[in-house]
Amino acid sequence: MTNRPASWRMPTPKQMEKMAALVRKNVPWERGLASDDDLPQEYWEALLDDPRAEARSVPSGAGLRLSQIPQHILRVSCRRCARVVEIQKADAARLYGPDALWKDVGQRLLDKTCTQRTGRHEEDGCWPAFE
Repeated sequence: MTNRPASWRMPTPKQMEKMAALVRKNVPWERGLASDDDLPQEYWEALLDDPRAEARSVPSGAGLRLSQIPQHILRVSCRRCARVVEIQKADAARLYGPDALWKDVGQRLLDKTCTQRTGRHEEDGCWPAFE
């Protein structure tokens, strides 16, 4: 049992319908967005002003070209199978070119030795984490 005052009681269905009608009258009606409508400008501004928007763009130098990376040893690991692949920057530049993106090179290195093959394109391959 709950501790309700003796005078409290549940409204009847007729009273509830009356309250709902009052609420509907007082709320301005706005058309919702259709699936193909453009989102309001305020939505995009709020989304882009959020400090987390930039944090997810490119993880830890993965978007850099090999010639821009200061480390001599490059390491990429798989978040799926926990395998780690290391390569010297000079070897990676010789094999893939100094203008190759590190994220592409790391993905190729993992894919060449991937052990997680299911036959389904969506599930195959490794999930790189650049270190």
